Amino acid sequence: MDKVIKTAREACADITSGATILAGGFGLCGIAENCIRALAELGPTDLTFVSNNCGVDDFGLGILLAKKQIRKMMSSYVGENKEFERQYLQGELEVELVPQGTLAERLRAGGAGIPAFYTPTGAGTAVSEGGLPLRYAPGGGAVIKYSDKKETREFGGRLHVLETAITGDFALVKAWKADRFGNLIYRNTAMNFNPMCAAAAKITIAEVEEIVEVGAFEPSQIHTPGIFVHRVFKGSGYEKRIERRTVRKAS
Repeated sequence: MDKVIKTAREACADITSGATILAGGFGLCGIAENCIRALAELGPTDLTFVSNNCGVDDFGLGILLAKKQIRKMMSSYVGENKEFERQYLQGELEVELVPQGTLAERLRAGGAGIPAFYTPTGAGTAVSEGGLPLRYAPGGGAVIKYSDKKETREFGGRLHVLETAITGDFALVKAWKADRFGNLIYRNTAMNFNPMCAAAAKITIAEVEEIVEVGAFEPSQIHTPGIFVHRVFKGSGYEKRIERRTVRKAS
């Protein structure tokens, strides 16, 4: 089935307020820039995003954060986003911090139909014991929502924590190339979280740099099979941002 859509706005048009969205990317690498801009224009609110981080103040998911369209973030770190930190500490944003490898595996499990798994990561810490602040009271200060205690079990004499799979209503992924049936190829490190997100959502939207005809890919080249992808469009205006530029001082 031909899955090509003309524009990002058309591809994202049915993302409504309250949706849970899985967003590929690591920092600013491999993020769905056009989809994010389309959502900023379309204006759905009360969104839950599952993404490794939330971009920066004026780019990536930070654009949606600044417009108060995000209610909750599930991330592995705050990153270079001061607005993310401010909203969290002021009680404007719910934040569930998840160890990075655990986040990747919870998404992979969601796509594979595995409801839960045990991991040693975080066992015996606040990750498993609960009590991490998820949401502060409006204006900051008091914590009004904490993380729950998780089930633990010993395997081989080592403590493990039970982590549940993550799935979403939509996934926004960025790939390098796609064919018209939605088979995707990612480029180098832009693969990051994109394949896991693509497989774990009810509807996956892929923006790509190039669309080719069916049969142009060798089967062994394909990273995400088209069975996981529902809409594809060719993006434009991509920027190669650097989160924190570090240079040597002139000698």
